Amino acid sequence: MKRIITACVNNYSGVLNRVTGVLNRRQFNIESISVGPTEATSISRITIVLNVASLFEAEQVTKQLNKQIDVIKVSDITDEPHVERELALIKLNTPAATRAELLSVMEPFRANIIDVGAKTVVVQVTGTSEKIDAFVDVVRAYGIKQMARTGVTGFLRSSK
Repeated sequence: MKRIITACVNNYSGVLNRVTGVLNRRQFNIESISVGPTEATSISRITIVLNVASLFEAEQVTKQLNKQIDVIKVSDITDEPHVERELALIKLNTPAATRAELLSVMEPFRANIIDVGAKTVVVQVTGTSEKIDAFVDVVRAYGIKQMARTGVTGFLRSSK
């Protein structure tokens, strides 16, 4: 089962290595990981997507990460109301003749063309992983030349 775990950590060199080391020792495969500074420059947020066999394993990961010195707080946000997004940049083989058709395919996904070449275009799409996967399936027919995905980033929704 897929779990989304967020961790606020001190923004020091080597912290990411220690966090991934905990996951490596437990032999968890990281599906995606994204890291960036928060509103406080001394703190970074790490968002990790893991595939685990059980809820018990997810709880163990959370507990192990909480034991790390530079980890401030760890949360499994999968079952909580949360906001998550992923960014994908996709370079497509699209001669000028097929670009109008591509624009109509992109519209429901709210994707944008961010670079145009003679034979290719680069498309940016953001959303949940499922939305990105669906978009990739739709545009695969045009011929994907390159693709880069950021991985999921997210946090809990505001309480009411």
